[in-house]
Amino acid sequence: MPKRNLFVLLMMVVVAGVAWLARDRDGHGRRFAEVLGTIDRAYLEPVDQQRLFNAAMEGVFSRLDEHSAFVVGDRRDRLESLLDQEFGGVGLELAESESPRAITVVSPVAGSPAWHAGIAAGDRILAIDGMPTGQMALENVLRSLRGRPGTPVSLSIATSSAVMPSAEATTMPARDVDLVREIVKTESVLGDRRRQDGSWDWSIEGEPTAAIVRITSFGERTAEELGRALEAIREQMGDDVANGMLIVDLRGNAGGLLSSAVEVCDLFLDDGVIVSTRGRGVRDAGAAGDDAAAVDVRRASRGTVCPGLPVAVVIDGLTASAAEVVAACLQDHGRATVVGSRSFGKGTVQSIMPLSDGSGLVKLTTSEYVRPSRVNIHRRSDDDTSTPWGVSPDRGCEITPTGRQLDTVQAWRQIRDAVPTKLPTNMPTKGMALRPAESPSHATLPRHVDPVLAKAVDAIRSGRSASALDGVVDRGLDPGPGVAIP
Repeated sequence: MPKRNLFVLLMMVVVAGVAWLARDRDGHGRRFAEVLGTIDRAYLEPVDQQRLFNAAMEGVFSRLDEHSAFVVGDRRDRLESLLDQEFGGVGLELAESESPRAITVVSPVAGSPAWHAGIAAGDRILAIDGMPTGQMALENVLRSLRGRPGTPVSLSIATSSAVMPSAEATTMPARDVDLVREIVKTESVLGDRRRQDGSWDWSIEGEPTAAIVRITSFGERTAEELGRALEAIREQMGDDVANGMLIVDLRGNAGGLLSSAVEVCDLFLDDGVIVSTRGRGVRDAGAAGDDAAAVDVRRASRGTVCPGLPVAVVIDGLTASAAEVVAACLQDHGRATVVGSRSFGKGTVQSIMPLSDGSGLVKLTTSEYVRPSRVNIHRRSDDDTSTPWGVSPDRGCEITPTGRQLDTVQAWRQIRDAVPTKLPTNMPTKGMALRPAESPSHATLPRHVDPVLAKAVDAIRSGRSASALDGVVDRGLDPGPGVAIP
């Protein structure tokens, strides 16, 4: 080897060594490797090094906050699917039913392989690739159905007796359905009820001029989906937008991408701060008495989709993180009335950082967000109900349904959200009754089933009446007294 090349190689080794020592100044990395090596050589039983490493990571992250984690395996797949709003599979939402125990289809995803094959809500999955599902955990069933696009999977399906004529209270004979996995795109913005073609009807049944969008999570396409929904709602209302109303339902929304929440807020605002985030450096400066500005301030851009349309945001105790960003922002700017019960209180932001070898993800709390009013969002372990945290409903708009009411709403929603059956041309239909386009449960109007939704509609109507009496046309984007917008 030429001396010049040898010199370069030696310098590279020295630089790499210095970099490693700088990164591991306290020697923890070396000691950790030494401990793993000792266990591997001397422990009585052979130990899987990957499992040992994962256990060590669980111990490390348990010393941090509850939202930081080392994410591998199925948890990583689920997280990426949630944020990307897509996965490789057949497109089935499943549930585990009892008496008798069975894996039951809640709904196929519209346009998915399962939907095209005629699999419908209420069907039971008896076997996957010949493997009975009777004793399989739901998580294992989902894992078996998902996979690389283009790969085949065979299902044994029993049609629910719910689709049979009432005189025939038996289950149809099982049929085999061969599917090919595809990229399945999931929806995060839902309407009031499904149409026969699988699309959403955004108008609230029984409530003239009222529309609803239910945002279940904040993923890559949430703002795009919401934009299309708002355009459809605006076209439906025409020039009568000011006399209409929109319910933005964030109940049960655990959050997602902060950037997606910012984009959603921007659809409703024409100006002003949406959210501010501050990281470790700013918090340290604040502790030292330096009232530093936030690291990152997100502001609304010019233009809104539905200007003048009255809005109510519905929240509950499971509304968290990015969903709280939206509720807090629209509340602070006076753009929406907030109805329901106090939200979860998660005011921290997690960054997702993949390991260099692709074996896992580090989900780490790296900053906290601040709502435009600067009122605290994050609930800490020692906070009680009197401490400011989360997003609270507007005065007079508080409502917490009973457990029985929640169960009723959930069952009713499952029926309204189910994608209508699509029968393939090669499926035998003799003696089989198709699911009706309108289930009997649809005869029960939302107002009479969902008390929180009814409260939101009434809040907008009463607010409009009060404004007319007071001579106030619209609060617009004025945040009101006592609200400091940075």
